[in-house]
Amino acid sequence: MSKLADALALIKRGTEEILLERDLEKKLAEGRSLRIKAGFDPTAPDLHLGHTVLLTKLRQFQELGHEAMFLIGDFTGMIGDPTGKNVTRKPLSRDEVIENARTYEAQIFKVLDPEKTLVMFNSSWMNEMSAADLVQLAAKHTVARMLERDDFNKRYASGQAIAVHEFLYPLIQGYDSVAMKADVELGGTDQKFNLLVGRQLQAAYGQSPQVVITMPILEGLDGVQKMSKSLNNYIGIDEDPKEMFGKVMSTSDQLMWRYFELLSLTRSMEEIGRMREKAERGEENPKDYKIMLAEELIARFHGRQAADGAREDFERRFRQGQMPEDMPELELKAQDGLLPIANVLKGASLTSSTSEALRMIKQGAVRIDGERVEDRQLQLPVGSTHVFQVGKRRFARVSIT
Repeated sequence: MSKLADALALIKRGTEEILLERDLEKKLAEGRSLRIKAGFDPTAPDLHLGHTVLLTKLRQFQELGHEAMFLIGDFTGMIGDPTGKNVTRKPLSRDEVIENARTYEAQIFKVLDPEKTLVMFNSSWMNEMSAADLVQLAAKHTVARMLERDDFNKRYASGQAIAVHEFLYPLIQGYDSVAMKADVELGGTDQKFNLLVGRQLQAAYGQSPQVVITMPILEGLDGVQKMSKSLNNYIGIDEDPKEMFGKVMSTSDQLMWRYFELLSLTRSMEEIGRMREKAERGEENPKDYKIMLAEELIARFHGRQAADGAREDFERRFRQGQMPEDMPELELKAQDGLLPIANVLKGASLTSSTSEALRMIKQGAVRIDGERVEDRQLQLPVGSTHVFQVGKRRFARVSIT
C-alpha cells in the first residue's frame, strides 16, 4: 500500500462516515500538516472511554503528522447544546464552564500528544463578535435548514418550544471552524448536522470546506445504550485501575472487539481480526484478550506500573485458587435493561429466594468479582458478566442478557 493509502486506512478505522472522502484524499495529498478540530462543551468534568473515541482518532491524526485542535466550547457551553434533547437544555454558568474546562485540560493529554495539540477556547473569538457580526452570521443560514435537524423538527412538529438562542448553537459551532481554519472536524454521529453547518459556513466565508468525520457513539458496559455516567455503564479514565480492570473484564466478548476497534492505539485492525478469528475457533480464550485490552487502557491513563498491578490483582483473585475454575455459567434475562442483585442470586440458585439474597447481602456474605456487595438495591445492566459468590463455597458466572 502507498503512504496515502495507509493514512486513509488508519483514518477510516472505526469511523461512521467521511464527508467527503474525496476531499480528504485531496487534502492529504497536499502533503502539509492538516488542522484537525474536535470540540467539547465542558458540560461534565470527568471523561470516560466514550469521550476518548474522538480523542483516539485525534491521536491517530497526530501520529500521521497533523495538528490536533482541541476546542473547549466555553462560550457555546453557556448556550447549551440542544442536540438529541426534546426540551431546551439549561445553560451552564460561567464558573461551571471554567471549572469543567480546567478538568478537561488536565485529562486530555492522557491520550493526546501535548507537543502536537493546540487547546483553544471559542470565547477567544466569540467575545470579540459584535451584535452586528452575529446578525451577519445568522444571515448565512435559514430557518428551513435548521428545521431539517431531527430534534428541532420533532419539537416543532409536536408544538414544543424552541428558543431562538438554540438556533445559535449550530451556527456558532460552525463559525468555530471558520475562526480555526479547520481542514477536518471530528464529531459523534449525533453532531453530524452541526458539523455540516461548519462546512457550509466555511464555503460562505471563502474557505475550503472542512472534511467531516463522524465517529460512532461508544456503547457502555451494557452493550446497548451509549456510555454514560447517568446510566452507570461507564468506565472513567480517572477511575481506580483495579476498578477499570474489573469493568473491562465484565464486558461481553462482542463488546470487547468493539472497544478494541475504537479505543486501541497499539493493535491494527488486521491484528484484531486475527485475534477474533482465533477466539471464535476456540484457539484462544477471549478472557486473555480482555486482559490485553484492560492493560493497554490502564497503562494509557495510569501508567504501566498501575496496569501491571491491576492485572496481578485480578490474577490473584481469579486464577490462584480463590475462585473455582469450573463454576456454573449461565445467562439471566433482565427487564428494562437491569436486573436486581437479589433476582440474580436467586436466578443463579445461589440463594433459595430473593429475601434470602437480601439477608445474605446484609450479612456481608455476597461478593461480585471478589468485592463485597453492600447495596441491596444494586441492579446489574444488560451485557455485563460477573462472578457472583455467596458464602465461601457458592459461585456462579452470570451474564445478564
